[in-house]
Amino acid sequence: MTRGFDVRSPGASAPGLRRAGDSPLPQQEEHPMHDHRRLGRELELFDTDPLMGAGLPYWLPAGAVVRHELEEYVRAVEREAGYRHVYSPVLGKRELYETSGHWDHYRDDMFPPMRPGGGGPDDGSDSASGGPEEIVLRPSLCPHHALIYRSRSRSHRELPLRIAELGGMYRAERSGVLGGLTRVRAIQLNDAHVFCTLDQAVEEARAALELIGRAYADLGIRAARYRLSLPGAGGKYVADPALWRRATALLREVLERAGVAFDEAEGEAAFYGPKIDVQIEDPAGRESTLSTVQVDFHQPERFDLHYVGADGARHRPVMVHRSVLGSVERAVAHLIERHGGAFPVWLAPVQLVVLPVSRAQEDAARELVRRAGAAGLRAELSPADQGTLGARVRAARLVPYQAVIGAREAEADQASLRLRDGRRPGPLPTAALLTRAAHRAAARGTALWDGDA
Repeated sequence: MTRGFDVRSPGASAPGLRRAGDSPLPQQEEHPMHDHRRLGRELELFDTDPLMGAGLPYWLPAGAVVRHELEEYVRAVEREAGYRHVYSPVLGKRELYETSGHWDHYRDDMFPPMRPGGGGPDDGSDSASGGPEEIVLRPSLCPHHALIYRSRSRSHRELPLRIAELGGMYRAERSGVLGGLTRVRAIQLNDAHVFCTLDQAVEEARAALELIGRAYADLGIRAARYRLSLPGAGGKYVADPALWRRATALLREVLERAGVAFDEAEGEAAFYGPKIDVQIEDPAGRESTLSTVQVDFHQPERFDLHYVGADGARHRPVMVHRSVLGSVERAVAHLIERHGGAFPVWLAPVQLVVLPVSRAQEDAARELVRRAGAAGLRAELSPADQGTLGARVRAARLVPYQAVIGAREAEADQASLRLRDGRRPGPLPTAALLTRAAHRAAARGTALWDGDA
């Protein structure tokens, strides 16, 4: 089948742990297994503490850089695609999730309700119900976005309305399944919802798939396959056969228009509707879902959402759920394993390390670090008293650019550049080196140096 676009990154290889001067990098499939939990600790990206709790990792400074860059990246591409960003609370009344259907269909995966003030007759009572107010940590962002949509009357001229948020949500995962960044209890979700007319739904969902493809190319991620996730047996799903048929037909049309092959899987749908799952594989061949696109007729009905059409009548919008990167935690875990810790230039915690050959060149090296920071690069000094030059080069093997300054380079305001993959562009004027490195970092993508594919 001819592809309209491809979420795989054509020709992108995944650099692994290696030393400058080694043989060219092998393809991803030939790499030794990279476990993100081991690498995450070795590279000081994230960690956990039993006192903080299982499934609640914290981010160390280097990992926080990766997370921040990833979040800013996805916000930027969403803005370019016409999304408007919002913030919503991580808490909501139990009634909110009863309305959305999460309480009936998903409560086993939710944390139990809390009663502010202890739930006594004079503490936190809910004036609407007369009983104690119950607050829940949200398991999803979509009910909050539905309320944002209905905060005022909407016209057909406003549609499609694209609302995006990088927001926290919480899942009461069993302790036995928790691990690293892939199964956690506190999740930072890259989530968005498009409220549109029925005629707009297919194109909005197709555009969401295209946005996923762009992000995968920039991140060096490959999709293993596309999956159309359908309902299975049992009471896990909303009982509305007509709703399911309608949403499934729309998603099939989306996949066909996108020109991608896909499999169908029963029992993998969301409780309220079918979804397109973009599946990825870790180096051990284990598959998981990273990105999703869903068409939802259920929640617009449950929240009584409307827009005023050109005919002056009220109509029900369609709600397209879309997540480009899924959870930030899972995305970072996959990037660690995919690249073996050698992130694309724009994501690397340190982009340039400056290595003076001896202490006599340290002033020149510090000045280059300062100028690199002013140029927008994350740069560090590797002092001469921290080991031989070879040892320091090996210690910085995951840094995209290594600038070596000896006596001749210091005198000429130059640096001998080494790339992470072993190439040596040679001595360059420091101004040219910084310009080219900063340009490469700002351009995003997976290329290491100008001219790379």
